[in-house]
Amino acid sequence: MAPLLITVMKRSFFLLAVFASAPAVLMGAQDWPEFRGPTAQGLSTATNVPVKWSATDSVAWKTAVPGKGWSSPVLVNGKIYLTSAVQEKPDAISLRALCFSSGDGKLLWNTGVLNPDVESTKKMHSKNSLASPTPIVHGDDLFVHFGHLGTACLSLDGKVRWRQTEIKYAPVHGNGGTPLIAGPLLVFGCDSAEDPTLVALDKATGKLKWRTPRNSAARNKFSFATPLLAEVDGRTQIISPASGFVGGYDPADGREIWRFRYGNGYSVVPRPVISHGLVFISSGFDKPVLHAIRLADAKGDITETHAAWSYSKGVPNTPSMSVVGDEIYFVSDGGIATCLDSRTGSLHWSERLGGGFSASPIHAGGYLFFLNEEGVGFVIRPGKTFDLVSKNEMGERALASYAVTDNRIFVRTEAHLWAIGK
Repeated sequence: MAPLLITVMKRSFFLLAVFASAPAVLMGAQDWPEFRGPTAQGLSTATNVPVKWSATDSVAWKTAVPGKGWSSPVLVNGKIYLTSAVQEKPDAISLRALCFSSGDGKLLWNTGVLNPDVESTKKMHSKNSLASPTPIVHGDDLFVHFGHLGTACLSLDGKVRWRQTEIKYAPVHGNGGTPLIAGPLLVFGCDSAEDPTLVALDKATGKLKWRTPRNSAARNKFSFATPLLAEVDGRTQIISPASGFVGGYDPADGREIWRFRYGNGYSVVPRPVISHGLVFISSGFDKPVLHAIRLADAKGDITETHAAWSYSKGVPNTPSMSVVGDEIYFVSDGGIATCLDSRTGSLHWSERLGGGFSASPIHAGGYLFFLNEEGVGFVIRPGKTFDLVSKNEMGERALASYAVTDNRIFVRTEAHLWAIGK
């Protein structure tokens, strides 16, 4: 086994070092504290997860969400956190943090965090929003990020601890990627049209700790990917995709340790996943390629030395991937779901689900859950043959990813937050 310090269990899950230090508030076993959950890779040990529902069946509750946004729900200790943008006046926008009860969907608090200049909010992709990055709960802190518009930390009862609006850059298509907690740091990409960088803030104060230039050779510099924390050769690294390459960075000072180049791939969105000593990356537009990269002894330019395999059919531009056991699963933006052997890249199956996809799949309760942009949820039994368990229509646009706990799935659609389950 490669010296990647992640325990891999057959048909089970692995826990990344992102939760190596115990937080001040003890999270439950089935909490979902950040984008892609407790492993940051879409994996949960939740049980009795519902597999069949509709807009009216198996809906525990449904509540309206103020404003607009595509941040995914996070869940800690019975509370669900979201961000949203509320147009208060034609010339006034409020970027807000929201908290709901997971038991009955009641809105517990709604805090205004930032009031950006309206001109800075106008250039945005039609599938984006002013509140697309997902919140993070770490200890007794809630971190909310609005890309180039600013970042903030709140208490879990909705009081703002600090705001950071000094990190300036010119985005393309608006904000996107979610930050990462790396020890005392809050890390995120500022992958703008020109001079893209990776940034780390002191998570206690919001002050800038370091800012590392990407030095990308790609023609288009902008990207939106969420970084991932991992232990490689006994040291913690930040793995962060960008336009043209993915790099490993030292959290202490932001130094680039290694990079793997993938040409002119840009507007990279999917969060990396790791298993079996490999990191899996989608190279982004215009034609995404899935690269499996060996991490052991990665230093400098590893493009020619650490490539394990690649695959180019039905690879996502937007949804992240999931590794369950020895297989890697993903769905293209155009709705083609695929299962490969994660060690070799050999194809097991590829099937059309239907519709467009932006949300990232999850694995919970022994099933894979996919969600298309029309609000149709697909449940698939993992395995080397395609096994569609159910197709579940909710009737409302959906770009955010699932959160899950025992007996429940939480879904954010265009206007509502839903709890699916009994």
